[in-house]
Amino acid sequence: MNDERFALPATVDERTLLETFLDFQRAALVRKCAGLTDAQLRLRPVPSSGLSLIGLVRHLATVERWYFQAVLADAFPGDLFDLTDDPDAPFTAVAGATGAETFALWRAEVAASRRITAERPLDAAGRHPATGAAHSLRWILAHMIDEYARHLGHADILREAIDGRTGE
Repeated sequence: MNDERFALPATVDERTLLETFLDFQRAALVRKCAGLTDAQLRLRPVPSSGLSLIGLVRHLATVERWYFQAVLADAFPGDLFDLTDDPDAPFTAVAGATGAETFALWRAEVAASRRITAERPLDAAGRHPATGAAHSLRWILAHMIDEYARHLGHADILREAIDGRTGE
């Protein structure tokens, strides 16, 4: 595996550093799901948890949409999934989800996030629609790295329970 994060020069600018680390986390999500069938992606292999790999991808698509479109760009196109009855629907309502459709949705959200990121300086700020709290692009990029990293730990456990493979 080629880990582009460690190929960065020590003097790389902050934006390149943040974007590269986030893109590495995004690519790790794809790697952790690679080669699995739709049925395997929907499995909830940890008895104490309702998490599935496809649920994690759906959740991360919603987080991409929320922070970049709703918070930063103030242009929220609405929820990706019906959350009226179950706020955890992206995680749990996966019975009919397929890998192809889920990753296409996720990739579209990532593309929108990248476009919004490219249009703004790191200190550009948006407001959380519910709380009014200000969040800069810099904060959002750091938060997204954290969000992916935490869920990639979950993905490692799920993948290992499915077929014995572990993370890189």
